[in-house]
Amino acid sequence: MPRLRILFLCTGNSCRSQMAEGWARSLRGDAVEARSAGVAPHAIDPRAVRAMAEAGVDIAGQEPTHVDALLHETFDWVVTVCDHARETCPVFPAATRTVHRGFDDPPRLAAAAPDDEAAMIPYRRVRDEIRRFVLGLPDNLEPAKKDDDHEG
Repeated sequence: MPRLRILFLCTGNSCRSQMAEGWARSLRGDAVEARSAGVAPHAIDPRAVRAMAEAGVDIAGQEPTHVDALLHETFDWVVTVCDHARETCPVFPAATRTVHRGFDDPPRLAAAAPDDEAAMIPYRRVRDEIRRFVLGLPDNLEPAKKDDDHEG
């Protein structure tokens, strides 16, 4: 059976979508071909790299990618992992299904942390939430509610 092609889409492609890609490759590589991209990509977040390394997944070599660079590729699913990406997601071919599974933004949550160790707390929590989501693939792609899913 061919692997599902999934694109994880976020705003910056620096944290949540990179974590999702890393988890998908690590945990579901037999069933999923994962990519990640952003609508306004910037450098990968070092704390995301650290959080994933603590869990045994190396995402240090993954590169931020602009979603426009992948519009020519065929995906079975596009998973938006933040609200901004959901709102600005480009139109993909009709065969591509889009689903939103939002996760908190670790850099935003860590901004007020008094030190680096406290800043890592939201990164670890979101990392683990994304791991649970990825472990449930492909079943977790089915819409939770009617308005969470749209074809695009």
